[in-house]
Amino acid sequence: MNPRANAAPLVVSVPDPGLAGLLEDRPDGVELVTWDMTGPPPTEKIDIVVPPYMVGPHVLAQLAFVTARLVQSPMLGYDGVEEALPPGQVYANAASVHETSTAELTLALILASQRGIPDFVRSAERGTWERVWRPSLADRTVLLVGYGGVGKAIEDRLVPFETTVVRVARTKRHDDRGEIHAMDELHELLPVADVVVVGVPLNEETTHLIDDSFLERMQDGSLLVNIARGRVADTEAVLAHARSGRLRFALDVTDPEPLPDGHPLFALPNVLISPHVGGATSAAMPRLAKLLRRQMERMQGGEEPLNVVLRT
Repeated sequence: MNPRANAAPLVVSVPDPGLAGLLEDRPDGVELVTWDMTGPPPTEKIDIVVPPYMVGPHVLAQLAFVTARLVQSPMLGYDGVEEALPPGQVYANAASVHETSTAELTLALILASQRGIPDFVRSAERGTWERVWRPSLADRTVLLVGYGGVGKAIEDRLVPFETTVVRVARTKRHDDRGEIHAMDELHELLPVADVVVVGVPLNEETTHLIDDSFLERMQDGSLLVNIARGRVADTEAVLAHARSGRLRFALDVTDPEPLPDGHPLFALPNVLISPHVGGATSAAMPRLAKLLRRQMERMQGGEEPLNVVLRT
């Protein structure tokens, strides 16, 4: 006999029909409702609430009007969430969903910048053939600042390109690939890197981590890639160093965001900008659905949810 046959259904809200369609093979005993959190909740009690993707933490105020057991974010980052989350909430991030896609974009930005793809596109638009030598990715030293799930995924993809990868995390440690440096060693490591990839979470310690001092320590001609959050970088410092032509930049995130039309960073040939699309691929929603199925099964089995990062 099915022990859940007479149990109340597990109610899960998703923000759109597209995600609901990916959950047709959800466990038995799960009821889906659609709620984009722009209005009142569809029911007083929801076991798992999935907020809409990339709309900001302000929508979480709607959780004050519903009893929820778990808020399953579709995003990895959770800066600003704690301040917006009503009391009594359990909040999980989307670890396992976006790491691969963000790593793909990071490699794309590095390769496009190293091999001059934006310059080739501009030349093609002018109808001109401009053949130039460019720096390789092979034999370069890449400094990863931030070594969580995204950092590891980036490293896994860099190694086959015959790079030297230097890793920096909050605390010093070792793993099977060698040393992971501490953040207090960062200024000693910046001058040796040809490419610096920043993928730290945004908090008080990392706000404006990329400042004038950080950029001054980077070697001439090196590339700074920011796939973290816009406010990890001081935009005025980035703009000043970009205008000097000494450094190159590839930015998936900016401050402010979106970057206003006509912002001077757009016009600089040594700056490549993508509009915060690290996780915006065809892999995202199926992987989120997979994570949701696991959360449903764990909740039905009385187990703790995965990826909990906040409890209010």
